[in-house]
Amino acid sequence: MQALVDDYGSPLYVLDLDRVRENHRRVEVAFPDAEIMYAVKANAVRGVLAAVHEAGAGLECASAGEVKRSLEAGAPGADVHYTAVNPPARDLDWIVDAWADHPDLTITAGAEDTIDRLADRGYDGRLCLRVNTGIGAGHHEKVETGAEPKFGVPIERAVEVLSDAAGRGIDVVGIHAHVGSGVSSDQLEAHRKFVSRMGDLARDVNRELDGDGLEFVDVGGGFGVPYHEDEEPLDLEAVAEATREAIGGIDAALTIEPGRYLVADAGVLLTEVNTVKDARETTAVGVDAGMTTLIRPAMYGSYHPIRNLTADTAPAESAAAPARGTTPQTISGPICESSDVFCADRELPKSERGDVLAIGNAGAYGYEMATQYNSRPRPASIVLDGDAARLSRRRETFDDVTRLEPDAHGAGDATARTNRESDNDHEER
Repeated sequence: MQALVDDYGSPLYVLDLDRVRENHRRVEVAFPDAEIMYAVKANAVRGVLAAVHEAGAGLECASAGEVKRSLEAGAPGADVHYTAVNPPARDLDWIVDAWADHPDLTITAGAEDTIDRLADRGYDGRLCLRVNTGIGAGHHEKVETGAEPKFGVPIERAVEVLSDAAGRGIDVVGIHAHVGSGVSSDQLEAHRKFVSRMGDLARDVNRELDGDGLEFVDVGGGFGVPYHEDEEPLDLEAVAEATREAIGGIDAALTIEPGRYLVADAGVLLTEVNTVKDARETTAVGVDAGMTTLIRPAMYGSYHPIRNLTADTAPAESAAAPARGTTPQTISGPICESSDVFCADRELPKSERGDVLAIGNAGAYGYEMATQYNSRPRPASIVLDGDAARLSRRRETFDDVTRLEPDAHGAGDATARTNRESDNDHEER
């Protein structure tokens, strides 16, 4: 790992595609009869998309940009679902244009307004309806989606909405719901209740559609992974069995959407120590990654395991290289925010300037949530495929940070006009 920093610089995301494939196989074994749709938002790097698609998974996309990535990674429209949440006009315009070239593409709508807007654009293709079951679960309140009003049509109105859509000539193919992200084994009862409601809805919809039944029932993903070293992994077989029992007999295929489960433990973030100082109550260690690189600790209070790779690979204790020992350390980044902290008072080998630290379980929602806040360029990322390492995203430069800004010599007015004209082209039709 340290050699990778020498070759590609720091901070650096590293993702092991063999581990992604292994995780996918584990899901396949637990859910042998289900269609697996990888949730692209967890990690959209092309190597991941190509690997999971080659392994047999479809690609579930939360934006038009993710659909574009998926198609460019080689997935046909039949293997791509676009799950719209309050979709901007530009997204719908792009998606409907893409549907013309990929008529097997499926669009999942979470509001009647979205269905109306699609119909206004001439869309009569494959439609799935996202429903709100009123049941949420997940590792943090900010990712419990099942009961949030933002997500889906209230389940009690779903039959009416789907019947209306079918009456307008739209091809109704599925129903969808997602309880939340990072669901653990101790939340299995909430998952079971949520899936049971989806099974009941599927049977109601099939009776109403009178012969033109659903192709699939999508119960989302959200399968959690252990972030703490002493945390037991999710009992995926138990989740699968509970899902099958709860959904009951349905005349439709079961679809699941793992994201985090496939990629989280396949990725690490490598970062270099640049500052070590004795603070009043801790040793403060500064690294070149920050909340702009990995925001989960700042946003969710998330725990990520951390290892000092340099200390781990140091030579055995000798007069020239005495053992470091451990000490409580607070590791933080270069961002001018008190929330820019990866851990507080964690017992780790004593850090020294130049050490390389590995932040684990960074394969999901790491780079995808990275930002340029504080005008920080985003990091590079690589994928490991067998014995080969290849660059999947180059490191941004300061020029990349300012590239989209008009110059101070009149270009700003022209750019503003261009943007306004583009906006006018994409008004609701």
